Amino acid sequence: MTLSDSIVIIPTYNEKENIEKIIRAVFALEKSFHILIIDDGSPDGTAAIVHRLIKDEFEDRLFIIEREGKLGLGTAYITGFKWALEHQYDYVFEMDADFSHDPNDLPRLYAACHDEGYDLAIGSRYVSGVNVVNWPMGRVLMSYFASKYVRLITGCGIKDTTAGFKCYKRRVLQTIELDKVRFKGYAFQIEMKYTAYKIGFRIKEVPVIFVNRREGTSKMSGGIFSEALFGVMRLRWDGWFRHYPPMPKENKA
Repeated sequence: MTLSDSIVIIPTYNEKENIEKIIRAVFALEKSFHILIIDDGSPDGTAAIVHRLIKDEFEDRLFIIEREGKLGLGTAYITGFKWALEHQYDYVFEMDADFSHDPNDLPRLYAACHDEGYDLAIGSRYVSGVNVVNWPMGRVLMSYFASKYVRLITGCGIKDTTAGFKCYKRRVLQTIELDKVRFKGYAFQIEMKYTAYKIGFRIKEVPVIFVNRREGTSKMSGGIFSEALFGVMRLRWDGWFRHYPPMPKENKA
């Protein structure tokens, strides 16, 4: 059994072009990571590829949960978070399957939490300028100003509020009431960061370069941005009246 304190959660839907490559790239890193795939019934055979890799090579490092149908990014991560907590991982990562998030940045996010003591590390496209490659300009502007909009409405200082490349310490996910997280798309990413901010967890943005997918089809849609636009107002409203869980004490053991 290959031991690791870290699990990388990768949601998938029709990622047959990328899934084996991203798995091998993560496992090629010097630091040992485990991977949990959450597949939403991909008709292209993504899950079959993962099962083959588990059977032939990575039985003790690679895991998969298969769900029926597209149930949303947020619910996929919530499912993965609960699995990771049940299996006693100390550091839980979010990452896309399409190489828009560079696996080589995983150790940098890990170091921010493990070595520097932050509770949440965000792979940020906007903390040091605009670090996005091969996106249409309209999408870059939409994403960048969406993050500025979120900062304005919520009052939190995170520059890349919609980022989906993150490392959580275990205690963050134990404290956030996962069954009360309401959003499924971009607003899910915003809600998780805002909740961690409101509880008082230490957050660091680690600069990364985001590269648009080279293979496969983007799952982005206008509805995802609409959810974020209107969901932020609801988050801010809840922030005035909701009683957030108290900050847990750090385990020094």
